[in-house]
Amino acid sequence: MSLPDAIQIEESILRAADIRGVAGLTLTEKTAEQIGKAFGTVLVRNGLKKCVVGGDGRLSTPALSQAWIKGLLSCGIDVISIGCCPTPMLYFAAYLTDHAGGIMVTASHNPKEYNGFKMQIDRKSFCGEDIKSLGALIQKQDFEQGEGRLFRQDFLQRYVDRLVQDFTFGGKPLTVVWDCGNGTAGVVVPELVKRLPGRHIVLNERVDGNFPAHAPDSSKIENLSVLQETVLREKADLGLAFDGDSDRLGVIDSEGNFLETDRLLQIFAEEILKTRPNAVFIADIKSSKTFVSEVKRMGGQPLIWRTGHSFIKTKMKETDSPLGGEMSGHICFADKYYGFDDALYAAVRLLNIVANWEKKSFQDRIRQIPKTFATPEIQIFCPDNKKFQYVEEIKEILKMRGVFFDETDGIKYVYPSTSWWLLRASNTSPCLVCRCEADTEQELNLLKKDLHYVINEVYHIDFI
Repeated sequence: MSLPDAIQIEESILRAADIRGVAGLTLTEKTAEQIGKAFGTVLVRNGLKKCVVGGDGRLSTPALSQAWIKGLLSCGIDVISIGCCPTPMLYFAAYLTDHAGGIMVTASHNPKEYNGFKMQIDRKSFCGEDIKSLGALIQKQDFEQGEGRLFRQDFLQRYVDRLVQDFTFGGKPLTVVWDCGNGTAGVVVPELVKRLPGRHIVLNERVDGNFPAHAPDSSKIENLSVLQETVLREKADLGLAFDGDSDRLGVIDSEGNFLETDRLLQIFAEEILKTRPNAVFIADIKSSKTFVSEVKRMGGQPLIWRTGHSFIKTKMKETDSPLGGEMSGHICFADKYYGFDDALYAAVRLLNIVANWEKKSFQDRIRQIPKTFATPEIQIFCPDNKKFQYVEEIKEILKMRGVFFDETDGIKYVYPSTSWWLLRASNTSPCLVCRCEADTEQELNLLKKDLHYVINEVYHIDFI
């Protein structure tokens, strides 16, 4: 059975790691209800009867949440609504609710006009082919039917209690600046800092779906200028920034510099290796080669994997890894924690490490990381319905020429010098993503020119 035109599902919103679209355009309330019915059907057929639902502070979130809940209830699923919250708080609530699904209505770091859904089933990520299966259920209108019940619960204090549980009190007091970015971190951070020692300065804690302070992406340095200025003015030890749903962490050091996630992972790995020698540590394909060399030097096993929080979490379970993360700021601790990406928990773990260093400062530790020359993440606009096609076409051209490259996620070409460039299609935005890394600035410029030439074989655009 085909759907009426009014509730056709735009295929582009069914992405690899989650569902994402423009609210009111590709993602409507009718769409949300249909997806809710499909997900509820999957829950029932997996023997589950409960689902926890939360949402971010976007203007479209309340209506989309209600539509999702309506769809779930129609399948006989009991819904536990926890209101506006960070995505990791939703994961936490779902973790405490045995044999349940979890739905977070959020578009994470995307601009304010976007929204979407992050899903899990019985504490496992729901991604990849699972998401595509929802489209098939909707197309067939193959839904379970029942009458679920709606409950409301507050998990805030339990979540804050858990965030501080692994913090070791008694270290040196720190001065910390927190930028909530008008996102859901503003629900938690004011309560969290009451429980932590030291001096804390909180910025933009009011949840506002218009994101008046800056765009809700903590991985982009242009969004963190006020945080940098505040860190320097207040002589703070570090600054912490969060994206719209608080599962991405951005860190500013005491000198106002942005600390990339792959370097941050090395600091966390060093601490974990004290109790878990030879552990596997996972970073995404965009990460620096120093992640690999430094984790090996410290006695760990580095593993480079696909970009996407869901893929990182799944690989962590497969390899019994205590820590994984990606350049965008998703950091997942399975060491003492639950294995999902939680920027607030990662922030507390970082403060704990820095506060308890006796003979070095945060700045000293950063300087120990080998220096390379790398571009930031370069995003080239490309329509969602074309981006994967273009990457595949470029792959075919390179293969015809006998060029060997890593296909873990897109195209990663590594030179004999171990410098590299990467081209892949974004999981969450209409763009191609590129990055280059080399040992010298001169070689980096050559890499960028080489990558530009390769892209222009198929997609004619200037990004240098």
